[in-house]
Amino acid sequence: MLDLIKAYENYLSKVKQASANTICSYMRDIRQFADWLEVDILDATQLNISNYLHYLEEDGRSSATVSRTLASLKNFYVYLVSSGFCEKTPVIDIKVSRGEKKLPQILTGREIELLLAQPVCVDAKGYRDKAMLEVMYATGIRVSELIELDLDDVNLELGIIKCNTAKKARVIPLYPAALRALSIYIRDIRESMLAASDEPALFVNVNGSRMSRQGFWKILKYYQASAHIEKEITPHTLRHSFAVHLLENGADLGSLQELMGHCDISSTQMYTHLINQKLKSVYEKCHPKA
Repeated sequence: MLDLIKAYENYLSKVKQASANTICSYMRDIRQFADWLEVDILDATQLNISNYLHYLEEDGRSSATVSRTLASLKNFYVYLVSSGFCEKTPVIDIKVSRGEKKLPQILTGREIELLLAQPVCVDAKGYRDKAMLEVMYATGIRVSELIELDLDDVNLELGIIKCNTAKKARVIPLYPAALRALSIYIRDIRESMLAASDEPALFVNVNGSRMSRQGFWKILKYYQASAHIEKEITPHTLRHSFAVHLLENGADLGSLQELMGHCDISSTQMYTHLINQKLKSVYEKCHPKA
């Protein structure tokens, strides 16, 4: 069973070229199902799948988690059938309640200013953190893309970064403050933080190796607390805020789609709903007849 799961992981990585986050989520869902299952994973039935999803709901898992688990298992069994490991998939006509999709949290311009002002540039860590936060808000890149940046992905003279993913690469400009913070970090700070002189990573942790998702998350939570921002902030909050603030200031959807790296413009259109919601709130609050 473990060999089948490992083979599927290799398939996702090498054939499908799925992102690291997608692979991590799929494999976690599949392994948790395999641990719960009392029979071999090749012998699972439609009833086993339904009972497991019901178990997740009873355990208090969110509708999004249950829906993703169903998708993970469905794709896994499609792979097993196509590869000849089993004759048919047990994931047939199984539906779960998706629940109401929540719109993402957005920071106001003032909250962004507060957050970006928190790193104190008196030591290497402060300069690094300032550069990371500025780059995140300047570019709207995903946290996985931030930590995967290499020094060679930065062109300080042109004021751009190159963001590489499995499916496409995109070039994103930096506003002056972000470029200045990144320039100082690269020219004066980064080298002193490296554990090895040949380390390619742009942003490194205190041990001198590539920054992790968890490491950046902790940094962000620390500065959220120091800025006294009550909203629940995640790395994706900066990405969402980047998108909405660009639209509010006149960016068109096509350009935003390119900057965000969305394959489907419907993903980008979600942000217009946030702006419409904000306008509706202002209308209801301010119109004398509302």
